[in-house]
Amino acid sequence: MPVIQTVFPRDPVARALTFSTMAFAASTGVFYTVSVLYFTRVIGLSAGTVGLGLGIAGGAGVVGSFLAGRWSDRLGAHRVQVWGLVVQAVALAAYSFTADAVSFTLVAVAASAGRGVQGTARQALLARWFTGPERVEVRARLRVVTNVLIGLGTLAAAVALLLDTATAYRTAMVATAVLLLGAVVPLLRLPRRVPELAARMLEDAPASAGPGDDGGAEGAPHPLRDRTYVASVVLNAVMAMQFGVMTVGVPLWVATTDAPTAVVSALLVVNTVLVALLQVRASRGTHDVRAAGRAVRRGGVLLAAACVLYAAAGHGSLAAATALLVLAAAAHSLGEVLSEAGGWGMAFELADPRRAGAYQGLSQTGYALAAMAAPVVVTALPVRFGTPGWLALGAVFAVAGAAAAEVARRAAGARAGAEAVRAGS
Repeated sequence: MPVIQTVFPRDPVARALTFSTMAFAASTGVFYTVSVLYFTRVIGLSAGTVGLGLGIAGGAGVVGSFLAGRWSDRLGAHRVQVWGLVVQAVALAAYSFTADAVSFTLVAVAASAGRGVQGTARQALLARWFTGPERVEVRARLRVVTNVLIGLGTLAAAVALLLDTATAYRTAMVATAVLLLGAVVPLLRLPRRVPELAARMLEDAPASAGPGDDGGAEGAPHPLRDRTYVASVVLNAVMAMQFGVMTVGVPLWVATTDAPTAVVSALLVVNTVLVALLQVRASRGTHDVRAAGRAVRRGGVLLAAACVLYAAAGHGSLAAATALLVLAAAAHSLGEVLSEAGGWGMAFELADPRRAGAYQGLSQTGYALAAMAAPVVVTALPVRFGTPGWLALGAVFAVAGAAAAEVARRAAGARAGAEAVRAGS
C-alpha cells in the first residue's frame, strides 16, 4: 500500500504532480550523467568555461526561484509550473545547437531559471492545495519518486556512456528535453480534472499591485519582513548544503583515502535506498512546528556525526576506510531525511497562507543559494583541509540544526500565546 500510495496517490493533484515528477526526475538523471561530457567532448568547451557558465546560470536559478513565488500568487501555481517546465525543456533542447561559450551560457541561464521557476511553483501548489500532515507527506513521497527516477535516468544514460559518440550524447540531451515536455502533460490536464484548482490557487491572492504596492495580501507581511521565516530559510539553507557534501565532497574525498574509488557508487546507492525507505516515515508529525524543528536538530547531529566518520575514513586502511565511508553515508542519509522533513514542515507551517507563493519562493531561493554555495564550501573546508575541515563542517551542521529548532520552538510558543489571547477575548 505505501508503494501504491506513492506512485498512484488518490488525490488528483498529488497524482498529477507524481507523474510530472517522474518525468522530470528521469530527465534530471539523464542530464546529470551525460551533460558534462557533452559540453566538453561534443561542444568542445573547457572545464573552466563549463563551470563558469553553470555558475552564472545558478544565479539565474536563484532569481527565478524568488520571482516565481510572486507569479504563483498572481497567476496560479499550476500555470507557472507549466511555463517553467516548458522554458527548461526548450533550453535543454537548445543545447543541441550551442557551439560556443556564449550560446552555452545563455542556454544554461534559461534552463536554470526555468528549473527555479517550476520548483517554486510546485512548492506553492503544495502549500495551497494541501494542508497539515498531508502536505508534508505528499512532499516526502515526491522526494522518494525523485530519487528513484533520477537513479533510473542515470542507468538509462549509461547507454550513451557506453557508445561514447557525439550522436549518442546528442540523443541523450534531446531525450532530457522530451522527458521534460512529458512532465508538462499531467499538469496541463489538471484544470479539467480538478475544476476548483484555479480558484484554490488564487484564493486570498493579492490584487494587482499599484504604484508603491509590494503586492501583498491585506494584512499579510512580505516574507522578507517576516524575521522568523527569514531565519528559518537561512538555517535550513545551511542544512541543505549537505547535498553538496554527497555529490561533490564525498567523491573528491574518497579519492584521497585508501578506499577504492568504486565505493562512491555504493555510497550513492546507500543514500538512494535509505531516502526511498525512510523519507515518508521521517516526515510524519513535522506539520507541527516544534516537531519540525526537532527533526532538523536531529538531522544536524547526524550530519555532524557523518562528517566525523568521513574524516576518520581518511586515516584507515582499505577495509577500515571503506567501512567508515559506508557508515558515514548511512548517517548522512538519515540526517538528510530528517533535516529535509523538518525543513519542509517549517517552510510550510511558518508561512502566511495568504502569500503562500511568495513565502515558498523565498524558501526555494534559500535552497538555490545553498546549491550555489555548497561546492565552494565543501572544496574550501573538507577537501582542502581534510580532518579539520570535516570537523568544522560538522560543527556548522550541528549549530544550524540546533538554531533551527530554537526558531521553531519560539515560533510555536508565540503562536500558542496569540491563540490564547484570541480565545480569551
